[in-house]
Amino acid sequence: MIEVYSWPTPNGHKVHIMLEECGLAYRVHPVDIGAGEQFAPDFLALSPNNKIPALTDTDGPDGRPISLFESGAILLYLAGKTSRLLPADVAGKYEVLQWLMFQMGSVGPMLGQAHHFRLYAPQKLPYAIERYTHEAQRLYGVLNKRLAHTTYVGGRDYSIADIAVFPWLRSWKNQGVEMADYPHLKGWFDEIAKRPAVQRGVAVLADARRPLTDERAREALFGERQQRQR
Repeated sequence: MIEVYSWPTPNGHKVHIMLEECGLAYRVHPVDIGAGEQFAPDFLALSPNNKIPALTDTDGPDGRPISLFESGAILLYLAGKTSRLLPADVAGKYEVLQWLMFQMGSVGPMLGQAHHFRLYAPQKLPYAIERYTHEAQRLYGVLNKRLAHTTYVGGRDYSIADIAVFPWLRSWKNQGVEMADYPHLKGWFDEIAKRPAVQRGVAVLADARRPLTDERAREALFGERQQRQR
C-alpha cells in the first residue's frame, strides 16, 4: 500500500493524478496546511521542508520501504515503479524531463507568487501583482507556443510533464490570465481535464478545500511559524 500525505493543492493533485493514472492502490492522509499540520513532528520526519505532498511505499525498490518528499521526485519514482508515463528511450525521456523541470522551476514557483500577491498578501502591492501576473502570462505563452507544435507538453505522448503542469493551470483566473488568449494551451487543457484519472485525482480531498485567508492560515503558510528552526 502506498501512503500519501497531502492536501488539495496543485502539488498535491500532481501525485493524486499520477497514482490514478498508474492504477496504484493508495491511502490518503490529509495534512491541513491551513491548520499548521505540516509542522507536526511525524510529518516533518517524512518531509523536512514542511511541504506536501510526501509518500511512503512499503513495496519500494528491492521490496524495501521507501519514503519520498517533493512532488517532482514522487512523479519520477512512480513512473519508474510502473514503467509508465516516462519514455524509455533516452531522447524521449530527457525531452519530458526538461519540461518537468520547467514546471518545477518556473510554473509552480511563479504562479504560486501570482496567487500570493493577488489573493493572499495582506497588503496589495501593485509592483508585485504586476510582476507576477506578467510572469504568469509569459509562462502561459511559453506553453502555448510549445503546444502549437506538439500534442503534449513533453512531446507526442501524455507524460508526467502534463501531470505536473495541469493542476497549476486550473486556477488561471486567479493568476490574472485569460485562457482563451492561449488557444493551443486551452485545447490541451480541455483534453487533459476530460481524462477520467485526472478527474478522480483532482477530486481527492476536494471537499476539504477552503480559502486560506484567515489569520490562522496566514500564520501557518506565510508567517513567523515558517521561519522557526525545526
